[in-house]
Amino acid sequence: MSEAGRDTAPAEMPPPEPENDLEGLYGFSDDLVDDINLAAQGDRREDIPALLAGLHVADFADLLEHLGSTTRTVVIDTIRDQLDAEVLSHLDETVREEVLAVLEPHEIAAVVTDLETDDAIDLIEDLDEADQKELLEAIPQGERALYEEALAWPVDSAGRLMRREVVAIPAVWTVGETIDYMRSDVEMPDDFYDVVIVDPAHRPLGMVPLSRMLRTKRPVAVTEIMDEEFRPIPVTMDQEDVAFLFRQYGLVEAPVIEESGRLVGVITVDDVVDVIEEEHEEDMMRLAGVSEDDYYSAVIATTRSRATWLMVNLLTAILASVVIALFDAAIEKVVALAILMPIVASMGGNAGTQTLTVTVRALATKELTASRVLRTVAKESLVGFINGVLFAVVMGIIAWLWFANPVIGIVLAAAMVVNLLVAGLAGTLIPIGFERWGADPAVASTVFLTTVTDVVGFFCFLGLGAWVLL
Repeated sequence: MSEAGRDTAPAEMPPPEPENDLEGLYGFSDDLVDDINLAAQGDRREDIPALLAGLHVADFADLLEHLGSTTRTVVIDTIRDQLDAEVLSHLDETVREEVLAVLEPHEIAAVVTDLETDDAIDLIEDLDEADQKELLEAIPQGERALYEEALAWPVDSAGRLMRREVVAIPAVWTVGETIDYMRSDVEMPDDFYDVVIVDPAHRPLGMVPLSRMLRTKRPVAVTEIMDEEFRPIPVTMDQEDVAFLFRQYGLVEAPVIEESGRLVGVITVDDVVDVIEEEHEEDMMRLAGVSEDDYYSAVIATTRSRATWLMVNLLTAILASVVIALFDAAIEKVVALAILMPIVASMGGNAGTQTLTVTVRALATKELTASRVLRTVAKESLVGFINGVLFAVVMGIIAWLWFANPVIGIVLAAAMVVNLLVAGLAGTLIPIGFERWGADPAVASTVFLTTVTDVVGFFCFLGLGAWVLL
């Protein structure tokens, strides 16, 4: 049979390109950003609402953060009457300030009253005192009292974090009565996970998950199915401790009580997730000597916020330079010392940063307790010593071959062992010391650690070099 008469199999199609797992599931496209920019800059504002139609509030918040200040102002001004209040709760603080600046006080008040109390307080507390007062005056008296009471609690406390809207029922009710109550026209939170059982003095007695409530027959008393081993949170508890309780015990929702034991609100896991992210971000920024996330801040504000710690770093760098200056004569005679001394300081700084990161995390997650301090310090010091010996052997041989002088290799090796041992000690003791003094261990630990490793590294290496080689 000729080639032309044969049945030919269809050519195999190449396998489809694997798509991003999140593609199409959330977010917005770069094309949408371009379309919004074109509509705002091309005087086609009437197209903006249609472009934003169907966009989730969280994605709309991300979109606003991707836009420039001018375009952002145009977008908010165009849709101010249709702005979903929940968008503001997803915005970066700096961007949110810009958005609020576009709105009138009565418009902001309307937005606040549409939010649940925890989100509303989060928005109000970021305003300066004058703006807070103006906003509260525009809110109806009944709701204003709730916000003023919440703002009276300490910053970063459970009282600021909690939601005032609670589904609380008396202990004498049955499951059927509770379900009928939840189906009634009474105002309730948009989302909740548990029903709180309270006594006549409004003190929580237990909690019933909604799933258990729906699986139980109507005549059963709620006290028969409630969890009595719940964990009420004092209203003054720090939000970091609240996050620890949620993580430690796998909580989804927890009641918040006053000193008298009276129920005043609830904290839900979505708020705790925000706290965990906020605290993690704060620690990460402070380890780098930055007070806050200034990604969206103006140049002047960002420069000012970073200058303070750069000045501290400059002073500590001068201290290290002073140590080097003590051995200027030795450096002039033995050039190898000048070439090799950055290696000692760099290795010590990196080893110390590794230890510091682990220690700060352990303190933040409550894993490093008083009973574990000595064991942690001993372990990190031993790790530093072992690494010091390993790299001392490597660099000692390299320095020996490099400068054809075994003494230089021995000096470098000895200095490296000492500096990495000190790095392990300093990386644990500095943050623990800050914690003992009541300060945030992430604030300035890196600066002090770098100073210690630089000073010790230079002093050991140059001091030994001057003593042995001269």
